[in-house]
Amino acid sequence: MASHPRRPLSLLLPCLLLAGCASLHREPLRVTVAGIEPIRGEGLEMRMALKLRVQNPNEAPVDYKGASVQMALQGKTLATGVSDEAGSVPGFGEAVIRVPVTVAGLHVAGQALSLVRSAGKLHYEVKGKLSASGTSGTRFNAKGELDLPSMVMPGK
Repeated sequence: MASHPRRPLSLLLPCLLLAGCASLHREPLRVTVAGIEPIRGEGLEMRMALKLRVQNPNEAPVDYKGASVQMALQGKTLATGVSDEAGSVPGFGEAVIRVPVTVAGLHVAGQALSLVRSAGKLHYEVKGKLSASGTSGTRFNAKGELDLPSMVMPGK
């Protein structure tokens, strides 16, 4: 009795589907604010270079061409920016990406009032996307808290 040609294929198909699903599972990128540097602004706006440390906990590298970020302080948008910087975050590696951001003058005044009310604790959130050709990109989200008294007076 000859074996049916579809039987081996019907046994192989579930294995291929499972392998494909496993390769689609990617851990999210880990992003932290590595630094902020002032850069020249125009008129009432303030400009900064936001340095993001991006860690890739996956085996495959993440190639990108361009980045977009939105930074919130105390739950309110403070700064936004884009960069056409290109590069790669290696698998199980990290990279520092520099994104120029703009803070409107009115946002600065509102945030100053929030600082007074915050008792020295600032909650921040950075949302963004690393773009890649032909894909929707890789989104990231980083949250944290800054303690102003310890930043201003180290060791206290």
